[in-house]
Amino acid sequence: MFSQTTYSGSSLDQYTMLGKQLDALLEGESNLVANLSNASALLNQFLERINWVGFYLMEDGELVLGPFQGLPACVRIQVGKGVCGTAVAEKKTMLIEDVHAFPGHIACDAASQSEIVIPLIKDGSVIGVLDIDSPELSRFTKEDQEGLELFTKVLMNHL
Repeated sequence: MFSQTTYSGSSLDQYTMLGKQLDALLEGESNLVANLSNASALLNQFLERINWVGFYLMEDGELVLGPFQGLPACVRIQVGKGVCGTAVAEKKTMLIEDVHAFPGHIACDAASQSEIVIPLIKDGSVIGVLDIDSPELSRFTKEDQEGLELFTKVLMNHL
């Protein structure tokens, strides 16, 4: 249904198309797990050179593993710890070129070299994060950040 050949044009054009596909895919569905599962599957299909994509959700003051695509992952992450916990504490996207240079990085998969984490904010509160890892250094660009922030805005309309 969603082949890589579907996407053409600039990076922003491709992310815009991805957002439209996400919107259509989630239309009429309100189940959180179903929507996050399809969102992570869509990203896994769209993004090249990644080894993990998924969500962590806030529960009792910490991040808990949610729907994802990739190898088994850390189940719980404290706010302020690692890249994901820092994204929650600072309420901002973390684009990390080299995870091994990030103080307190939590290595769920030793193959991961770079990471991007986008907080999911609803009514001023972080309800979770989108976390994407790559086995390549400096895999994610500012264009990826902008596109993925657009993707999460579309997603938040369905959560």
